[in-house]
Amino acid sequence: MITSVRHVTAVCALAAVLTACGTTDTSRPAGPAPSGPSSATPAAPSGHPTLAPGPAGLTPVFENGPRTRGRTVALTFDADMTADQGPRAAAGERFDNPRLIATLRALRVPATVFMTGRWAEQYPAQARSLGRDRLFEIANHSYSHYAFTGDCYGLPTVAAQRMRADVERAYAAFRRAGVPDPMPYFRFPGGCYDRRALRALSAAGVTAVQWDVVGGDAFATDADAVARQVLDGVRPGSVVVLHCTRSAAPATEQAVRTIVPELRRKGYRFVKVSELIGAATTERG
Repeated sequence: MITSVRHVTAVCALAAVLTACGTTDTSRPAGPAPSGPSSATPAAPSGHPTLAPGPAGLTPVFENGPRTRGRTVALTFDADMTADQGPRAAAGERFDNPRLIATLRALRVPATVFMTGRWAEQYPAQARSLGRDRLFEIANHSYSHYAFTGDCYGLPTVAAQRMRADVERAYAAFRRAGVPDPMPYFRFPGGCYDRRALRALSAAGVTAVQWDVVGGDAFATDADAVARQVLDGVRPGSVVVLHCTRSAAPATEQAVRTIVPELRRKGYRFVKVSELIGAATTERG
């Protein structure tokens, strides 16, 4: 049985997160009401590689690509925005532009951005720019950034019967922002999931994407320490979790400037998550 997954350096960590990306009022309703009823068809876009459903039809979980198909690594960046942040959302939770995204573009580093629907609604021009840039792919990080399990770094919790609606609402927000081709990949807020959450999303048609390398950039101010943690952890096929909101990741851009040339020097090629998943499906097939 799958138990809740916790990562001590995820963006929602302890009391710091309640100030920077969450709310302390966990008694509030679990997220905004969905914009419409869920349909019987999958919510996620199709036409991109996904994993087959897990045991009992549960949502599949992907942590890393093949270890024996060359030195590839995927950098992923979470664009968090917890519902009910209020003025803090507009003031603090924004991409580390022009630095981080400009650096990725200058270095020609493909990346996967796990974006919340709230973020896309707050910054539609930025969401659209990333979504139309072939260097990046946009994936789903929920609409509200509420937890899909209890006891997940103090995040408010979305009710099980509303989990799929939350994911669908995020995709709807991406479409309204002009993101043309969001990916059928979902990252649980805080990285927290359990069997109930995997069952609730089974009809959504998504692959849940976790990671095998924690960047440790959440609220970190020592870019060298972040870079060392990534460089020490990367193996062929790794998925690295980092963050791209300025309030949560003030040192990330500087760390990326160290990580990218060093991994390239070691023979690594940067890819998007979709390429790793495609390689995994080929290997399993």
